[in-house]
Amino acid sequence: MTTTQSPSTDQPTRYDKARIEADAQVPAIHIWRDFSGTPAQLFRAHTDPELFARWIGPRDVGAEIHEWDARDGGSWSYTARGGEGREAFETSFRGCFHTVREDRIVQTFTWEGMPDAVSLETMEFEDLGDGRTRLHAMSLCDSFEGRDQWLASGMEVGVDDGYEAIDGMLADGAL
Repeated sequence: MTTTQSPSTDQPTRYDKARIEADAQVPAIHIWRDFSGTPAQLFRAHTDPELFARWIGPRDVGAEIHEWDARDGGSWSYTARGGEGREAFETSFRGCFHTVREDRIVQTFTWEGMPDAVSLETMEFEDLGDGRTRLHAMSLCDSFEGRDQWLASGMEVGVDDGYEAIDGMLADGAL
């Protein structure tokens, strides 16, 4: 599979839950998810800092935005803190926006716990018609080992919780 292909044809054609898959050719993670919203709404969820802080998962973790300049050449950073039952949890993330346009965002991503590991993330918003959008996110890691550690971290909980929060924001008109 290349870095932009959809999964093989035996896979579902709708992604009502996130499909997370390791790329066999390069150290990348692919995520596909369909939403009942337009590409412009998904773009806002990823570029407006107040909206982003409302959905980024997991659901019991809050996000404090420190910097958010969603434009070509801009940068971002936030700290995630555990909520109820996870008061001791705190970790930070940062990156730079490379390309920001309504159908595509390209950015770097660094977890402060591993400051030398930087991934390159590409998110594409495909208009499926009827007010639906498919998000394809591809994170290119700096090694297969790093990619596999990321996959083994339990990241799917945060991804699923976050995307369910976007579903809720779309349903209640927040987006």
